Amino acid sequence: MAVLGVEIAGRYRLDERLGAGGMSTVYRARDSVLERQVAVKLLAEHLADDDGFVARFRREALAAAKLIHPNVVQVYDSGLDTEAHRHFIVMEYVKGPTVAQLLREHDRLPVERAADIAAQACEGLEYAHRHGVIHRDVKPGNLIVNPDGVVKLVDFGIAKAAEDSHITKIGSVVGTAAYLSPERAQGDEATASADVYSLGVVVYQMLAGRLPYETASLTELATRQQEGAPDPLHELNREVPPALSRAVGRALAPTREHRYATAAEFGEAIRDGARGRDSAVTMLLETQATQVADDTARTTVLPAPAPAAPARAPAPATAPVRAPRRSRRQARAAAARPEPKPRRRRGAFTRFMALMFLFGLIATVVAAIVIANVDSGGAQDFERVVTERVQDQIDGIRKLIDDATK
Repeated sequence: MAVLGVEIAGRYRLDERLGAGGMSTVYRARDSVLERQVAVKLLAEHLADDDGFVARFRREALAAAKLIHPNVVQVYDSGLDTEAHRHFIVMEYVKGPTVAQLLREHDRLPVERAADIAAQACEGLEYAHRHGVIHRDVKPGNLIVNPDGVVKLVDFGIAKAAEDSHITKIGSVVGTAAYLSPERAQGDEATASADVYSLGVVVYQMLAGRLPYETASLTELATRQQEGAPDPLHELNREVPPALSRAVGRALAPTREHRYATAAEFGEAIRDGARGRDSAVTMLLETQATQVADDTARTTVLPAPAPAAPARAPAPATAPVRAPRRSRRQARAAAARPEPKPRRRRGAFTRFMALMFLFGLIATVVAAIVIANVDSGGAQDFERVVTERVQDQIDGIRKLIDDATK
């Protein structure tokens, strides 16, 4: 155990112990080089011999050191103190209580203050997520509120290093169990959505005075999370607007698809909800969730079986195939069209030629009669002959016409 007054790395004098956990102890210290107060986190002694953990811890510390944002505690330095054989991280010192300390002093926080803390935390998380850093351990103890009311997120990186190390036993997870998202409780990889869920638990606790799921084990927590949503906040605290209750409830959705896609969306929903109105994103997610529930109900609830019909004659072996809709439409259109008239082009042509032949014959006969009248003596014989010839031609033409038009 480090002794107060000892200098780490020859420049950070430990003045006060601020807190301790399973992997580290935090001290308020004095930087003798830059002459300012800092926070020094000393990793537990048993972690110094875990080379894999140390390498990952340094890598995550470097990633966290690149985050420069008003709502993120800045990392200044990290390394190994050779004399104490302790790895350390030097961070920005923030004077003020953590949200955990505020909740120990008050059962719950006023709506305006809780919403402001949550919205600021969303801004810090959004910035970190855009830079590829997932917090993995969002909880009241990692949110500090300075005297000016500025919220600072602390402890980026250490959860990731522990998660990838063999110090995390198979089947266990890093992070306070009550704040873990359902997928994290089942051992899945942490994502930005998991941070949003964890912050939703913090907001719920600040407004309700209790956790959304109070369980005795991680297994029970995972079961409760899948069974249904927690009690709505506005039913536990009448000061909470229903819109804010819906915003927090959406952040606690059991599946990632039904939560806010980003911390920025959650922050906007928190600010709008505190004013008593739903954000556009909240309404959209509520609509989508309702549609999914309706679709699920339609596909999973089967209609009751119909009563048995009386016995009938056996149906034919092959059921008739009903014509497709398009074929029926074509059949109706065909039925509406008038019956086509029989083609008579050939018969009409034959009649025309027969008539022309008849007219020519008559004209010939008439001409012969006129000529024959010149000789009055043979008129009667000629008339008889012509009549017989004409009658024969007429009968032949009629037969031709009848044969051609059958």
